[in-house]
Amino acid sequence: MNAATDSALPAVSVIMPVLNEERHLRNSVRHILEQEYSGELEVVIALGPSKDRTDAIAAELVAEDPRVHTVPNPTGRTPAALNAAIKASRHPVVVRVDGHGMLSPDYIATAVRLLDETGAANVGGIMHAEGENDWEHAVAAAMTSKIGVGNAAFHTGGAAAPADTVYLGVFRREVLERQGGYNEEFVRAQDWELNYRIREAGHLIWFSPELRVSYRPRPTVRALAKQYKDYGRWRRVVTRYHRGSVNLRYLAAPAALVADVAGVVLGAALTPWALLVPAAYLAAITVGSLPAGRGLPLGARLRIPLALATMHMCWGYGFVTSPRSLARTVIASRRPAVTAPSDTHADARP
Repeated sequence: MNAATDSALPAVSVIMPVLNEERHLRNSVRHILEQEYSGELEVVIALGPSKDRTDAIAAELVAEDPRVHTVPNPTGRTPAALNAAIKASRHPVVVRVDGHGMLSPDYIATAVRLLDETGAANVGGIMHAEGENDWEHAVAAAMTSKIGVGNAAFHTGGAAAPADTVYLGVFRREVLERQGGYNEEFVRAQDWELNYRIREAGHLIWFSPELRVSYRPRPTVRALAKQYKDYGRWRRVVTRYHRGSVNLRYLAAPAALVADVAGVVLGAALTPWALLVPAAYLAAITVGSLPAGRGLPLGARLRIPLALATMHMCWGYGFVTSPRSLARTVIASRRPAVTAPSDTHADARP
């Protein structure tokens, strides 16, 4: 592919699973339609059963631009939405975007170039959290700091390199179709599971800091708590689905939760010295929030410890309480990786 020749640029399908996204949907689609990319482009929005004006906004977008289409997703589940959008789309490169994600202007052009240069089946980059008020600024700071999310490259950045999984993703359609799309039993962590099958089939997943998506954090403590409880719950499913995937980063939040709860219980029942454990945790996230909040307004900086505690404790709670029955259901739906006889890392160009 010669990026300088418009006729050689592959056509791109952007797929969007949306549910209750009235706040950000129009802006997110605008960032797609205004991409600095000369190839053909379509946007397929999979509409879940929203309770706000998401469907009305999507209808307006369809009426305003012939490149925008919608498909129904009555289950409201993200993997089902993604599969419906993939099926309704038609171009050889498939870009996943969420309804609250804002692509950088050259995102698609850069991703197409990286697919060509690396031969990867999927490329992705940095989930750059950005807030619009003090609470969201605090969450964004927590989500881009190592004390908040560890050393995950798609949160904190890093060098371009092969990866186990990436944020969102820009895929070769033939690889998606060969693998049968997303496993719809994975209500969360569906990206990890799909990328696992893609790697098992012998393909390359590539992370690059050149790719950047602005992400809008959850707007309330309650919404953030649910998000991270679900993350922890489904990460435990992943560790049971693929036992070799667990590492110390995944165990940090559950360990902190258990230690803090034990400290409080023992402190109340036996000795106040046990309260030093939760006190030490609170001190650690308070000190850790100082560099994370550098340059933010005072109101945002004061909220970072709350954001960190919500993320850690809810992720840990979800991980610890994730039922084995959920993992058994998901494991029963396991799809083997499908390898074509001619597959290599660079078997096709977009």
